Amino acid sequence: MKGQGLLRRLGFALSGLALAFSRERSVRTHVLAGAAVLAVLLLTRPPAVWWAIAALAVGLVLVAELLNTAIEALADRLHPERHPEIRVVKDVAAAAVLLASIVAVLVAIIFVLR
Repeated sequence: MKGQGLLRRLGFALSGLALAFSRERSVRTHVLAGAAVLAVLLLTRPPAVWWAIAALAVGLVLVAELLNTAIEALADRLHPERHPEIRVVKDVAAAAVLLASIVAVLVAIIFVLR
């Protein structure tokens, strides 16, 4: 993959997004939640700083979810049978998504209470 042109690398990344969206219900759920955040921002028209904070919070959740998806797919491919250390890897990756989601919910609560 090294040495590929920018457009080709962008194609790989977009393919990864499409695969994650089509294969993982949780990715679709988080994208839907991000769309809901966008709708709330469009309706409430908050200052630009809130748009930036919301974008960072939504982006954090989506990045964590994509990394979790990639880690789980790799772990399943490399070690398809159950193994305690693979479980640790998968659980820690899922915990990253949970933590990112909690941060996003806290941002939403602070936005509502502002």
